Amino acid sequence: MDGFQAYGAGKAGGTFDPLTFIRQPQTVMRILCWLFSIVILGCVTNEGYINKPEEVEEYCIFNRNQNACNYAVAMGTLCFLCSAAFLALDVYFPQISAVKDRKKAVMADIGVSALWSLVWFVGFCFLANQWQVSKEEDNPLNEGADAARAAIVFSFLSVFTWLVSLEQSGNKKQSSTQPTNSVPHSLMSLETVSTPQDFKCVVSFHSISSVIKVLSFESVYRLSRVCWESTGLNWGLTLSPSI
Repeated sequence: MDGFQAYGAGKAGGTFDPLTFIRQPQTVMRILCWLFSIVILGCVTNEGYINKPEEVEEYCIFNRNQNACNYAVAMGTLCFLCSAAFLALDVYFPQISAVKDRKKAVMADIGVSALWSLVWFVGFCFLANQWQVSKEEDNPLNEGADAARAAIVFSFLSVFTWLVSLEQSGNKKQSSTQPTNSVPHSLMSLETVSTPQDFKCVVSFHSISSVIKVLSFESVYRLSRVCWESTGLNWGLTLSPSI
C-alpha cells in the first residue's frame, strides 16, 4: 500500500493532539451537528407544548400535531447521541490499525451522515408545513413562537452540516483509493473530463463530495431557496433577494 493512505489515517497509533483535532473541518461539523440537535431538542421540549387559557392539557405547538413534536424530540435526542458517538470515534480513529476496521468506520460514517441529511430535510419540511397550517386561535398568546421558528431553522441548517460531514467522510474513503501525490477526483471539474473513465470518477461517489464540488455556489443556493420557499413560511425571513 505504498503511496496510499488507509481510509484517512496517515499513521496508526499516532499521538493525539487536541488542538489539531479541534481545528479539523470534520470535528467542527460534528460539534455543530451536536449543538444544533441540542437547540432543536431544547426548543421543542421547553416551549413546544402549549394550551389555551381555558385548557389544562397541553398540545404540540405545530398545529397541535403530537407527531411533529415527537419527531423533533426523537430526532434531536438520537442526533445528539449519534454526533457524540461519532465524535468519540474520530478521536479513536487514528489508533485503529486494521484497514478493514477503518473501512467499516468510514463506511458507517458515510451512511449515517447521508441518513441524517435526509432525516433533517424531512423534519424541516414536516415542521415547517405544520407550523404554516397552525391556527392562530390555537395559540392566541403566541407562546413559544420563537422556539418553534428556531427549531425549524436549525433543522434546515442541520441538513447542510450533515451534508458537509458526509463530504468529509467521503474524503476519507477517497484517500484510500488514490496515491497521496495524485490530484483528488473531487477536485476535477466537468471541463477536465476527457474520457469515459474520467467521467465515471466525477459522478461516482468518490462521490457525493465530487458532485458537491462540481456544483456551482449558485446551484446550491437556488436549491436551498426552493426548499425554503416551498414551505410557504412567511416570517419576514428570506435567504436573499432574487439572483
